[in-house]
Amino acid sequence: MAEKRKTSPPISYREASLVKRQRQDDDVPNSQQIAIASSKDGRDKGLIRSVKRTSSLSHPILGLTEAHTSEILDVKFSRDGSRIAAASADRTISIWSVYGDCANIGQLKGHSKAVSCLAFSSNISDTLYSGSADGTIIVWSITTGEKQRRLRAHRAIVNCVSATRSGPELIVSASDDGRVMIWDPEAKEPLDILEVEYPVTAVAFSDDSSQIYVGGIDNQIHIYDLTRKSIILSLRGHMDTITSVSLSPSGSHLLSTAFDDTLRIWDVRPFAPEPNPADPNANTANPRLYRTLRGTTFGGFENLLIKAGWSADGEKVVAGGADRTCTIWDVESSTILYKLPGHNGTCTAAVFHPREPIVVSCSTDMTLLLGEIDP
Repeated sequence: MAEKRKTSPPISYREASLVKRQRQDDDVPNSQQIAIASSKDGRDKGLIRSVKRTSSLSHPILGLTEAHTSEILDVKFSRDGSRIAAASADRTISIWSVYGDCANIGQLKGHSKAVSCLAFSSNISDTLYSGSADGTIIVWSITTGEKQRRLRAHRAIVNCVSATRSGPELIVSASDDGRVMIWDPEAKEPLDILEVEYPVTAVAFSDDSSQIYVGGIDNQIHIYDLTRKSIILSLRGHMDTITSVSLSPSGSHLLSTAFDDTLRIWDVRPFAPEPNPADPNANTANPRLYRTLRGTTFGGFENLLIKAGWSADGEKVVAGGADRTCTIWDVESSTILYKLPGHNGTCTAAVFHPREPIVVSCSTDMTLLLGEIDP
């Protein structure tokens, strides 16, 4: 089951109240309900009233439960926003429908150890990539549920996998084995390998796919040029291991999270403008550092690689947290807009829907929370 997210202003859920379904004739207006979806039977187990609707979800908040028997480590929306994929330490990936009854429509099995990371293809609508502690990457069709191919990639856990946004379909993977690999998903061998001397925890392609952003336990983010085959810039500011990197929708800024309990937004344009001294949030000492966001924790005894992401318009960012919350910030003002409880364990990842004001989060408590926010 899932519990109501306790909230306080300015969170839009603040007027919701839990209503247990006692009788078949309870007078509860359907347009004001929140349901709990189950992978086994899909029956509603609780209702929450809400004042305002902002999305096409069947209910303002839904708890997606009972699909996994161990921690959920990553979650992603499909490119069209109709599906959710969740990766678990139980070695499986659950696939959920976003709309209607939010049914658990598939369980992908193929990894021999924990599934640690996911990425949907930007070019092929139903293709999903998964990385695992078994060192492999699997290419899946979420339409058929079939494993299309397995890439025997790394000698240690795959911490991150990411796909190109433009150009030929490529993926990049990062691992504790100190290697970053560039792949053609149709090939058996990597196109390129970047060797470093420490575990690599986060990686992403640039908007034009000519560069990759690489983060690891050296507390820096290195920009690696695929043509020059060299690091052209290093972004310094974090004081601990990088846990995730995510490129903005416009491709101009990079979001990073780290065990130092900060999110940092970097200007990664080729010729970044000088910071405006009149901007109270600007960092004139580090021109590439656009914003530093605080208000959650990424460390803790578990040392999980907590992930973050951007809203479709690039105006907000969202992150999980070791404090069991999902936090949303306004980028321009650096202020917290939402601090959403509801999980009973570390919130390991959170991501925005590609088209609507919807957020999904996952947790070590083996559940997903799917809900709408104010646009």
